[in-house]
Amino acid sequence: MTRKLSIITAAYSPLADYFSATIESVQNQELPSDWELEWLVQEDGETPTLGSVLSGVPYVVYSANKAHTGIAATRNLALTRATGSIVHILDHDDVMLPGALSRLLPLFEGPEIHWTVGQADDLLPDGSRRAYESALPFGPIPAGTVNDWAIAHDGNWPIHCAGLYLRTELVRAFGGWGGTPVDDDIIMFSALSECVGGYNSPETTWLYRVHDRQTHRSAQWRERSSDGRRIALQRIEAMRSVGLQVTGDPAKFDSAKSVNVGPAAKDTAEGRPWWKESH
Repeated sequence: MTRKLSIITAAYSPLADYFSATIESVQNQELPSDWELEWLVQEDGETPTLGSVLSGVPYVVYSANKAHTGIAATRNLALTRATGSIVHILDHDDVMLPGALSRLLPLFEGPEIHWTVGQADDLLPDGSRRAYESALPFGPIPAGTVNDWAIAHDGNWPIHCAGLYLRTELVRAFGGWGGTPVDDDIIMFSALSECVGGYNSPETTWLYRVHDRQTHRSAQWRERSSDGRRIALQRIEAMRSVGLQVTGDPAKFDSAKSVNVGPAAKDTAEGRPWWKESH
């Protein structure tokens, strides 16, 4: 049976100086023989311009917000269009190294593996690379382990969320990316990894580009640097308090199941119950 990977990229043209390298890195990937690819590029901003840049890439499914909604909402809008059983987060300035998909996707054959991530080198402005030692051991990571580490280290996470691969249905079940101006990915991943195990691969599979216009270097990000992590820690404690668990069989996850969304039926200006109007 053929499986599908949905790469999700939230793009923003005023900060897309390095997007061409990201596109090239995706084009250079080789998929395992039983996998296919869709790349969901969702462009934020009132004046989208990146559609033409992607016109020659056959597996791209492009859409534009036509409004400035922020990275969390942009990622969630892309998620609504995902039909793959696995989603991979790829920022529009980062680079996938050759062989990334062929190394990491087979890990999901193990039903106990619900997320995985490869190691990342920093890609510095002069083109050189800087490697980092992993804070967690390589191999399977039990549920809750990532969060135990974060709690013990002042709300700093040992997994780089910008390189995650995750089961699509779990991302949806845990509400997608957090609706916050910062650390939306940590908020999502802290909840998901609290309930399911994953895999920390020793392979260096991507490059995290370091540059002056990175989102996390903005004034807003610096001002709210602790807010998103605080929300994530509060979520973990709440989940542990109420005892949330995941018991579903990954083989039965169906990320391609369609849902029916009809016209909005919330206008009560006529004084009649909306449910009598719509049925």
